Amino acid sequence: MTSSPAPSGFRLLAVGQGLSWFGDAFAPIALAVAVLAGGGSASELGLVLAATMAARLAGTLVGGVWADRVSPGRIMVASDVVRALSALGTAGYFATGQDSVPLLCGLAAVTGGAAAFFGPAFVSLRPLLVAADRRHAANATLNILQNSAFILGPAAAGVFVAWAGAPWAFVVNAASFLVSAGTVAAIRVDAPRAARVGLLAELREGWHEVTSRSWLLAGLLAATAYHAAFGAVTVLVDVIAVRDLGGPTALGWISAASGAGGLVGGLLALRMPPSRPLFVGWPCVALMSLFAAAFAWPGHLAAVIGAAVVAFGGLMYFSVCWDTALQDGVPHSVLARVSSWDILTSFVAIPAGNALAGPLAHTYGTGRVILVAAVVMALASFAPMLVRGSRELRRTTSVPAPEPALATLG
Repeated sequence: MTSSPAPSGFRLLAVGQGLSWFGDAFAPIALAVAVLAGGGSASELGLVLAATMAARLAGTLVGGVWADRVSPGRIMVASDVVRALSALGTAGYFATGQDSVPLLCGLAAVTGGAAAFFGPAFVSLRPLLVAADRRHAANATLNILQNSAFILGPAAAGVFVAWAGAPWAFVVNAASFLVSAGTVAAIRVDAPRAARVGLLAELREGWHEVTSRSWLLAGLLAATAYHAAFGAVTVLVDVIAVRDLGGPTALGWISAASGAGGLVGGLLALRMPPSRPLFVGWPCVALMSLFAAAFAWPGHLAAVIGAAVVAFGGLMYFSVCWDTALQDGVPHSVLARVSSWDILTSFVAIPAGNALAGPLAHTYGTGRVILVAAVVMALASFAPMLVRGSRELRRTTSVPAPEPALATLG
């Protein structure tokens, strides 16, 4: 006999992650202020950010394997503790006036590597904490919390860094990781694990699970093309906002509108769950092409702000639908590995788009490149709809998730 999981586990996860996401917002602002105000260059800041991304890319697939092998909660706790120590190390680095870019890059790489393990484990844990018919609502709730943190966090971080200094902001970030670790450690749920057959064999099994599902393979391929175009857009829209739309003030309004749209999208996903998540979700992603195109035409701040609300609302609605589709359509024993492939396709493509944005804009013009990227984003968003599996995949609405004997997850 099975029973629905107790809601306390999900509440613990939501509280811990909400605070962790809020604390995460302190790190990039503190890092930028500390490096640039301390006499460092934009190139040095870029190296530190690249070290974080490179480590995350390198570790994501391995992180997916380990999250399927052992308790995802233990992976998350270990990752949070490592990231807390790295944040404290970074605080000490700046507090003592160190001037070693390799050391700072090393600390950033530790953070990125730990995050590579955390992401797939987080995906694996979530469906264990709610009944199958509550997965969509749970995903929407986490989405709302994340967007709220991304709206409130940077504003609070800016004020805090100005008041207490960058080192203490990293201490806040470390504390948020420890809170997350504590809440996950307190969660009790059984987590059946896959048999160990070797790293490469398990990676191949994860990829086989992707390629054996037409809707999933189409989604990852489309996401790769979409994120490559979006990576170029993220660079060029900042250039246009600073140069033509009002500078930092315009960036602030656009960021606020994006966050507000994300909140609306999460709330709509919570209130209006679709029976066919990808059939409804993929067209919502195409709205992001309107956001990109608004910078080239009509090129007015009001139009960009309006497009940001609509586009990011659609993007966050899709995000909830995609998470639900993964949880409903992929066996839990391979969910972390599949999610690691999902994460990797996004993280690989975005830096490529970032790198190509400048040279392409120099050759063809900023507005033209943005419009082409917007078309690519729209085509990539609709392409999965050509696959029957994307159109017909249905959300689980009645089967409760099993809960065997309780065991400490953390």
